[in-house]
Parts: sequence; C-alpha cells; structure tokens
Amino acid sequence: MPQRTVLYDHHVKAGAKIVDFAGWEMPIHYGSQVQEHHQIRTAAGMFDVSHMVVVDIKGDSAKSFLQHLLANDVAKLTQPGKALYSAMLNPDGGIVDDLIVYYLNDGFYRLVVNAGTRDKDLAWLEKQNADYSVDLTVRDDLSILAVQGPEAINIVQSLLSESERNTVESLGVFYGAGVGDLFVARTGYTGEAGYEIMIPNGQVGEFWGRLLDSGVAPVGLGARDTLRLEAGMNLYGSDMDDTTSPLVSGLNWTIAWEPANRDFIGRVAIQAERDAGVKQKFVGLVLLDKGVLRGHQRIYCDAGEGEITSGTFSPTLGKSIALARVPQGIGAHCEVEIRGKRLSAQVVKPVFVRNGQSLLES
Repeated sequence: MPQRTVLYDHHVKAGAKIVDFAGWEMPIHYGSQVQEHHQIRTAAGMFDVSHMVVVDIKGDSAKSFLQHLLANDVAKLTQPGKALYSAMLNPDGGIVDDLIVYYLNDGFYRLVVNAGTRDKDLAWLEKQNADYSVDLTVRDDLSILAVQGPEAINIVQSLLSESERNTVESLGVFYGAGVGDLFVARTGYTGEAGYEIMIPNGQVGEFWGRLLDSGVAPVGLGARDTLRLEAGMNLYGSDMDDTTSPLVSGLNWTIAWEPANRDFIGRVAIQAERDAGVKQKFVGLVLLDKGVLRGHQRIYCDAGEGEITSGTFSPTLGKSIALARVPQGIGAHCEVEIRGKRLSAQVVKPVFVRNGQSLLES
C-alpha cells in the first residue's frame, strides 16, 4: 500500500496531481510544472521531501564506522553542523546510494538517504554495523521541507524568532544547525540558495501554512527533477546505481583517497579501476537540433558509443539538455539517436544553470 507524508492532505488541498514515487503518494505538480520550475529560479518555492530517510548514528565508534562506510571521509568534518556529500559503495565499487552526512559531534552524525533505496540502505547499514555496534535510529518522527529560490533565505528567516534567526543567518553553505525543534541546513537539490528543514511531524503542517502565507509556492517532484538536472546534480537510479562506480558518474570529487590506509568499502575496486585507466566519463549535453533528450538514448562519437542517463527540456535555457556517460575520448560534439535519427549535440561541463544563471559558454 502506498505511503503518505504528513502533508498529504495539504497537497490535495493545494490542487496537487498525486503520483506514485518509490511507494509514496507524492505531488508531481500543482498545475504547471514549468511555472513551478520558474518559481524556484525567480522567487521561492517549497518541496515536501519527507519521504527521504533521516538516520541518526551515535556512539563512540560512529566516526570509524562512517569512515569505513563512505567513500568520502567524515574526518573532514570538525565543526558542528558541517555537512558532507558522499556515496556508499559496495565491494565492487558500485554505488549503493548517495547521501548527505551532518557532523553534530564526535559521537553523533546524521545521514539523509534516498526514499527509493530506504530498505536496501537500512539493511546495508545494519550489516556494516556488525563490527561497530553504533546506535542507528531512523527518524520517522521528522518531516523535511526544502525551501529554495533567491527569496527563500529571507522568507524562512522571517518566520523564526530573533535567537533562531541569529543562528540561521550565520550558516554557511553545507552547514546545518538546530533551532528550537527544527534542524535547518543550507543544502538543496536545485542549484539555488535555500534551506532544507527537518521538522517534527506534529509541527510541519503549521510551518507549511506559514510558508504559504509568506508567498512560498508549493512545488512538485516534476520541477524538482528539471531543476536538479539543470544544476548538474545526479539522481540515484538514473545517473548512477549499484553497477556504476563514482569514477564514471561524475563523482570523483567525492572520493577521499587520503589517508591511503583508510579502508573504505569499495576502495580496492575503484583504485584498480583508476589504475587501469577509467574508460568513460560523465558529461553534459546540449541538443543543437530540434528534439528532446531522454534517458537511455544512444550517443555516437569517433571514440565510441555512450548513453544518456538523464535528459529533459530545460525551462531556464529553452534548450534540451542531458547528463551522459560517454567514452573518455569524446570531442566537443556528438550525435544522439532520437526516434531513429541521429541529431547533433554539444558536449559541455555537466552543470548548466546555477543561481538562475546559464553556465553555458556563448
């Protein structure tokens, strides 16, 4: 039976079209996906992402547990509230999931993992915990709102008390802090400024209403996907999965190779892949002909073949864009097969829009 977040009735009241997403009844849009996309780029909108999974990890061995579990190194985290993006790898170097981890103190970390991989991730955590015995607590008592856009920060701060506002104002990007019953973080999945806010289930409905009254529009998962793709942010299950390593998924920067003696899961496999010479790379594409780029379309270039992992029409750019896994030797252009025809595309850095501005070279 599909699950519902605490805000389900609020979505229905707002006119949402509800669809199944990873076993959850979630809003895909509230009328116009394109309008909601532009709302985030030009003003402020909010997503209900309460289907995502918050896991608190506590104990004397919490740090060593996460150093073994993650390809990135939590030893980098020394300031309370600092966040780190990382992948969990399997022994073959495939990506179990991508996640954010917050450092709260030496014995307390908080993970946020994907909804669609919930059961797999929790089972993986429990399995790896056998040698560490940390305390794993799934925080199903918390909802999550992502408030994003150029006006998001000012609006959210206006709803806080003076002391809470003082705390939140000082947050840098990829930092979070507890303010009252909330945990407010300068993170997001849109390429815009904003917050992701963890809120007790019993309080999220009221906070949603206050945001609505302040001019923050509800935004569905459809626009969330076009926004994250414009920002060049990977989607688990499309751009990476258990069979792809971070080295061919544009996530090289998330691997902490030093110290050399840190034995994280999957290290041996991706070290061997790197030493042998990585055969593929992750790029962005902009279609030069008329059409729409979609996942799984084939790519052809002089160096060989590749595949689109995510594609869409970009409302901000007015062009069709994609993320793709291609041969290392690809040049500045390639062809994409769409409905039996090969159309021309430009190869670009896999970030298209940031803070409302195009990053494409003219």
